[in-house]
Amino acid sequence: MDQMQRQNPESALMSHASPVSPADDSALVAKAEEAMEVVKAARQGVAEVIFGQETVVDNTLVTLLAGGHALLVGVPGLAKTKLVETLGTVLGLDANRVQFTPDLMPSDILGSEILDQDEAGTRSFRFVKGPIFAQLLMADEINRASPRTQSALLQAMQEYHVTIAGERHDLPQPFHVLATQNPLEQEGTYPLPEAQLDRFLMQVDVPYPDEAAERRILLETTGTAEATAKPAMTAQQLMDVQSLVRRMPVGDSVVEAILRLVRSARPQENDGKSAAQHIAWGPGPRASQALTLCARARALLDGRLAPSVDDVLALAEPVLQHRMALNFAARAEGLSVRSVISDLKRDLG
Repeated sequence: MDQMQRQNPESALMSHASPVSPADDSALVAKAEEAMEVVKAARQGVAEVIFGQETVVDNTLVTLLAGGHALLVGVPGLAKTKLVETLGTVLGLDANRVQFTPDLMPSDILGSEILDQDEAGTRSFRFVKGPIFAQLLMADEINRASPRTQSALLQAMQEYHVTIAGERHDLPQPFHVLATQNPLEQEGTYPLPEAQLDRFLMQVDVPYPDEAAERRILLETTGTAEATAKPAMTAQQLMDVQSLVRRMPVGDSVVEAILRLVRSARPQENDGKSAAQHIAWGPGPRASQALTLCARARALLDGRLAPSVDDVLALAEPVLQHRMALNFAARAEGLSVRSVISDLKRDLG
């Protein structure tokens, strides 16, 4: 167990933060405990609709609690879309859905200006907002749209506003993109640009459900009644939790583990380790930031006041796998990014 986890919770809150008074420290602990109850209710609300897939649900929740965007990758029929719809309801977010298709244009997402004419005959342009103006945007099958349309999300995901005809339009707060993606091996898919992939805090792989979960799906979704999601928190509560996550302490050992892991995934800084032979390019500082935020959010989701090295190891694959690529030799050997990350985690010890 990480040293931070063995500390008194109140003293732990002093690490990597500006000095605070004992009263402020106690207030922060109290807020964290309240947040844990709200998050626990949201987690249970999702579990009433999405059966099994606990890791997928937890990683997606961690992404939202950390204030980021998630890319859900899996074959059709694994309830990716249903998960996003459920999260929108449970978290109390105003949600819109865009079905990405090859003929989708950027204006279909962002909005466009139209020419209006009043009764006096005066003409003027009026901006009509697109579906991106929502607290939660579901980008369904995002890799079926052209790269031009995919790139329309870049500015919004990073800067939380869009620019149309030179005019800035701020997006609602909070703003999250949960995108679903079919495996690239399937027909009619376009790879996402690396710059856009890096905007996603996590890539969450959605596997097939285990036998017990699939049996429950068969029994509970083919009858006359089906479970429906219910709100468990509000958008303001979510923003309060996101603010709290950024105030949670991070121990020195956790910071060191994050730095060692991310830097070891860069071939030029790998010091001759075997993994360097397989990596073409590795993650940048945004990966370190993502791991730090996600480790804090995962600790809160599990009812802890500070993250541990175990959180870093558990989140390494979803945070790093879309931020690095293998070289030709590694692909020829049949290696995968996930297997290389597993080697890096093992080296971390």
